[in-house]
Amino acid sequence: MATEAYCVKCKQKREMKDAKEVTMKNGKRAKTGVCPACGTKMFKIGG
Repeated sequence: MATEAYCVKCKQKREMKDAKEVTMKNGKRAKTGVCPACGTKMFKIGG
């Protein structure tokens, strides 16, 4: 199950590579990963 997020560098929605779930300071869940095309960090809140 891949997570789709927006890549700021590519300016496109792409599937995150190495996505893992994290908890932010305010307690909300989010997912962080890497763009498969350019290697930029990606972040999706509430995923």
